[in-house]
Amino acid sequence: MKKILLIIGVAALAWVPLGQAADIIGTITLNGTPPPEVPYTPLMNDPNCGAMYKKAPTTHFYVVGPNHELADVIVSLKGVTGKSTGASQPPVTLDQKGCLYRPQILAIQTGQKLVVKNSDSCIHNVHVVPAVAGNPESNQVQMPGGPDLSFTFPKPEMFMTFKCDVHPWMFAWVSVFDSPYYCISDKEGKFVIKNVPPGKYTVEAAHRKLGTLTKDVEVKDSDVTVNFTFDVK
Repeated sequence: MKKILLIIGVAALAWVPLGQAADIIGTITLNGTPPPEVPYTPLMNDPNCGAMYKKAPTTHFYVVGPNHELADVIVSLKGVTGKSTGASQPPVTLDQKGCLYRPQILAIQTGQKLVVKNSDSCIHNVHVVPAVAGNPESNQVQMPGGPDLSFTFPKPEMFMTFKCDVHPWMFAWVSVFDSPYYCISDKEGKFVIKNVPPGKYTVEAAHRKLGTLTKDVEVKDSDVTVNFTFDVK
C-alpha cells in the first residue's frame, strides 16, 4: 500500500507547474489623431533617390491602424539588466532601400550583431550617434553592392540614432537592451515579451514621439495581459 501511494504522489507532483516562465502580452492603442506625416521632399530632389519614386514617400512616425492600434512601440521590462543573451542570438538587419532606412525602429541586445545593408544603387554612409558613454560612435561609407557593415553595442540605450550624412533625411533609431525581455508592437498594436520568469515587474512602453508609459505586473504560471493607451500630445 505504501508503494502505491508513493507512485500516485509522484504522478500528481508531475502535473504541478512550479516556477514556469510565462509571456507578457498586450495591445498598444493611440487616443487621438496624430499629426500628419511629412513628405520627404528633399529625397525627390536627389537625382538618384528621386528616380526611385513617382510620388514622395512620407515619414512614418505614427503607424496607426484602423482601430487605433499603434505600431513601433518598444515594450520592455524596466530595470532588468545583466541578463543579455545577445552574443548567442542571430543578427538583426537594418537595410537602406529606396534611400530610407528600413525598418526605422528596431531593437537588439547588448553584444548582439546588427548588420546594415545597402540595397540601393547609390552610395550611403552609416553614421551611428550614441548618447550613452561606452557605445561607440561610427561613421562609415557603404558603396552600392558593397559589403555589409556590422555593429555591436555594450551598453543599454533607447533610440540610438543611425543617420546618413549623404542623404540627411535618412534616420533609424535602435534601442539596445541588456536582457531578452523586450519586443516591438506590430501593425495591429500587439506585443509579446516571451518566457518571463515568475516575479513582479514594471513593464515600460516607449514611443519615440509620444514618450513612455509604465504598468506593474506579476508573472506567475500563466500569461499576463497588459494594455497601454498613448494620448496624442
